[in-house]
Amino acid sequence: MTNITTNLRKMTTSLDDNGLATYHLPLVNIVEFSGSLSINEWVGKLVKIQFTGNIHCVATGKKIKKTYGEGLSYDAFLTSPLSSPSIVHPELSRIHEGIALRDFDWEQKHHNQPHYVYLSRTSSIKVGVTRSTNLYSRWIDQGATEGIRISETPYRQLAGTIEVLLKEYIADKTAWQSMLKGECSDMTELLEKKNQLLEHFPEDLHAFVDDNDIVQKIAYPTLQLPLKPKSVKLDTTSAIEGRLMGIKGQYWLLDDDRVINIRSHAGYEVNLSHS
Repeated sequence: MTNITTNLRKMTTSLDDNGLATYHLPLVNIVEFSGSLSINEWVGKLVKIQFTGNIHCVATGKKIKKTYGEGLSYDAFLTSPLSSPSIVHPELSRIHEGIALRDFDWEQKHHNQPHYVYLSRTSSIKVGVTRSTNLYSRWIDQGATEGIRISETPYRQLAGTIEVLLKEYIADKTAWQSMLKGECSDMTELLEKKNQLLEHFPEDLHAFVDDNDIVQKIAYPTLQLPLKPKSVKLDTTSAIEGRLMGIKGQYWLLDDDRVINIRSHAGYEVNLSHS
């Protein structure tokens, strides 16, 4: 039996050699990291998440009553690079010009580096942007079952510009309930969809087309997907327990079709146990 206390963070993810998503939960004391737990092996076990009532800002460690963005205090939400406008809207980044929106060093490290524009299959086929070093993790976080690269750019702003262009022809959002149920409204082959979208590329962007046409398949550690996913939150249910039926995206899938988004509870202090 495992019994630990931690401040929740987004699960870290990777893809094993068989295309299975692997999950680790960071162990955090307020803002100090002390390792991680492999969560795949928890699937099938009885788990309990007990909220202590404490929430700490993921950037400063300040004790807060509610979070903004992903685990931030309101002050940090307004100032931290973790909530920079160029995260949600990559086309707004200007660090490649030497201009930072929030934090010069952070944006140099995270945004002034190669990025991919990609297609992924979640609740539909969607377009997105991520750092080239973060591709598989990005797909797993979305609960994607397939992904393919469209474009590679030297910095974030250009990838965002391409994404904005493509959003005229394809969605950029995921319907989380359909994703968790394994439903997809567009069954077009990803390579076919990529080729369709490339027809809309202006000539001055052809140099950034990614010729890698590999479609990466992704499987998840699940015993059963929910038929009618019902979100449960620690704000309204301080103790959540049941059998962990699987993990997909950043969700733990519990029995009785209950699901909890671990990422949206970043900063919450909990006691975790399984048996």
